[in-house]
Amino acid sequence: MRIFIIVTLSIFAPAVFADEVLEEIKVTAHPLATDGVAQSTKVLAGENLAEKLQGSLGETVAGEVGVHSAAFGVAVGRPVIHGLGGARIKTTEDRIDSLDVSVTSTDHAVTVEPFIADRINILKGASTLLYGSGAIGGVVDVETGRIAKSLPEKTSGRVEFRAADNADATVAAARIDGAVGNFAWHLDVFDRQAEDYDIPGFVESAAQRLAEEAEEAEEEPGDGELGEEEEERDILAGSSSENRGGAIGLSHIGSRGFIGMSVSTTDAEYGLVGGHGEEEGEEGEEEEEAPGRIELEQTRIDIEAQLDDPFAGFEAINFRIGINDYEHQEIEGNGEIGTLFDNQAWEARVEARHAPIADISGVFGLQANSREFSAIGEEAFVPPVDSDSIGLFWLGERSYESFELELGIRFEEVSHQPTAAGAPKRDFDTFSASLGTVWPMSEQWTLAALLDVSSRAPSIEELFSNGPHLATQSFEIGDPNLTEESAVALTLSADYRSDVFDFSLTAYANEFDDFIYEVGTGEVEDGLPVLVYLQDDASFLGLDLEMAWHVGEIADGDFDLIVKYDTVDADVSGGANQNLPRIPASRTRLEALWKNDQWQIRLGAGRVSAQREAANFELPTEAYDDLSVYIARTWQLQSSPLTLFLKGSNLGDDEQRNHTSFVKDFAPAPGRRFELGLRLNF
Repeated sequence: MRIFIIVTLSIFAPAVFADEVLEEIKVTAHPLATDGVAQSTKVLAGENLAEKLQGSLGETVAGEVGVHSAAFGVAVGRPVIHGLGGARIKTTEDRIDSLDVSVTSTDHAVTVEPFIADRINILKGASTLLYGSGAIGGVVDVETGRIAKSLPEKTSGRVEFRAADNADATVAAARIDGAVGNFAWHLDVFDRQAEDYDIPGFVESAAQRLAEEAEEAEEEPGDGELGEEEEERDILAGSSSENRGGAIGLSHIGSRGFIGMSVSTTDAEYGLVGGHGEEEGEEGEEEEEAPGRIELEQTRIDIEAQLDDPFAGFEAINFRIGINDYEHQEIEGNGEIGTLFDNQAWEARVEARHAPIADISGVFGLQANSREFSAIGEEAFVPPVDSDSIGLFWLGERSYESFELELGIRFEEVSHQPTAAGAPKRDFDTFSASLGTVWPMSEQWTLAALLDVSSRAPSIEELFSNGPHLATQSFEIGDPNLTEESAVALTLSADYRSDVFDFSLTAYANEFDDFIYEVGTGEVEDGLPVLVYLQDDASFLGLDLEMAWHVGEIADGDFDLIVKYDTVDADVSGGANQNLPRIPASRTRLEALWKNDQWQIRLGAGRVSAQREAANFELPTEAYDDLSVYIARTWQLQSSPLTLFLKGSNLGDDEQRNHTSFVKDFAPAPGRRFELGLRLNF
């Protein structure tokens, strides 16, 4: 693997812990977060994060307004923000890309482990200025704390155990942080295990079963009766998973900065849900093949260094690099290795915060990454490709008497070079700029507006896919002639805070030129439906709403009523059917929260609407309800809180199929589930 060490510049504002209910918080993933950020953001930390932890990063953040998960069972899920997912949402670990192959396919896991997170920062909307064209829809950044930036006052850590009845799932995670002299150290470890999970009803959706019956009747006209094939139900075969890993970190802390390094590993094995292949039996008859599996290994090295007051005119300079060795095998149901994926990658960034110029505080930055990707085997639908990019950016802010102004600009070059002899290289130039403002209208009201102009280079999957992809039951065809897609986005936010009522509203409009999307053609290749990548103009309009009424003190505890709602409408200009695939349905959720120093009780009732605006050859999704409960009791053991908690999910045992999931018609979400856990912070 080629490694280039690049010097970069940065400083990130001090972290601010997430408050309960609706608090929108300054995020450390943004270098200029002071009194306010024009971009819509959310932070999960502390008890709020612990309550929402799930087996994948996407499912962990999916309960936030405007955020969903492109789930592939429970072991895999990438975040979807404001209807945008895949290559438009960047998943990062301590501000560096996850460096896995989760963008390549929906069945590939994000290798960032939520159970060891200090906090999760969600940037909703274009974040290309800081993170590049792969963040045109947003960023989910997981802060791990594996590289300490300051000396801890004492040794601290946490230990957590969980067990669930559905799938006999267990979780064990622990971390500890301490210091010796000027050195800060970190250790963490995690282990998650789950069997195939229970589902309420059939594996296939009603719409899918009807479609198959119609197809069977068309293939056998005049028979008078449909096939007698027994439908699978009650358990989702292939949904089991194992995931384990850990990390060690060491930092030297000086009077003017720090330098640190961490090494982390992840080993995972999980099933490929969403349809089984067929193989020929002993008598020559077609027999159903067992679900395939993925075996994943990753080793990652992270290095970070910062120097305060490095030279005149600059307040701090920060260097950050992540180097990754990733490999996974896709194993067929018969035990044979079908495809081997290998991803050798690194990403580096330098950020330097300069002293105010004409009262404008700002940060200059440089970001670069390199990726050597290969997929070898029967299902290698993407050829080996080497990708490189480099971006230069500047962000600034100025405070006026009645408002704050934020602005920025970025230039980036991206290249994709297939390694096959004679394959053409594709080069792209992208440009992004933003202008935002935050108005503190009063002690209670804050208004914000953000205008983004951004562009994205096509991914290697969009350009070069050409082959069968059995995990998604499709034959995918890219277009090597795709051009950059660009977008103009306007986001308006209103925020109100008082002792009695909290209110947060975000409305956004995102207009794309040459939007890249994948859609079915109705054709069949190698027995699989053909999906092709196209390019047309598209528009996204949406609304995020969150309200809380602080009712007051009841039975020695604070009682709140919370309402959440989000919706997005997305259309593409090309073709008779202007619906884009996998656009999330509207959601409404009501919660009642009661808590004091010892107890916390949260009852939730949600309604996910039906999604009837389906793309060509995409089936609609039915509405469903989601009932949940969370009960936690905390004891203080000297200065260490010990928390026993019970979490109930899908209490109504409803059939839940999320429209954002590629395998929604073959892999519903788990049925009723109770989880008991114990967590110690020390």
